[in-house]
Amino acid sequence: MAIQLDIVTPESKIFSDEVDGVVIPGIEGEMGVLPQHAALVTTLQPGELRYTKGNKDEELAIGQGFVEILPHKVSVLTDMAMSDDEIDEKAVQEALERAEKSLDEKLGDEEYAATQAAIYKMMAQLNLKRKRKG
Repeated sequence: MAIQLDIVTPESKIFSDEVDGVVIPGIEGEMGVLPQHAALVTTLQPGELRYTKGNKDEELAIGQGFVEILPHKVSVLTDMAMSDDEIDEKAVQEALERAEKSLDEKLGDEEYAATQAAIYKMMAQLNLKRKRKG
């Protein structure tokens, strides 16, 4: 038995296929989803989304967003979804260092929150990239 997984960003539909299971970085930690899961809507936090199809596991670095889970379908709406191949480790590391330095400056509440959100997304990318390398 399979479950439909759709991953959508503001730019495009990133993924749409039937999978055996999904692990999602929810706001309260990782959450595994299998077919016939109870209906649920929750918030995503930046991290690693994993899904299994056949005997193959795939991973994506995802940003903030929402997930709707139904017994036969998982819909992920996120502001970022990137595979290992799409991540430029050096560029992300440099951007992360700049963002972390900017936290030392006097930022307004909104600027601080936006910078923190960007840092979390960059960390998700680096974690996935480095995990694949090692």
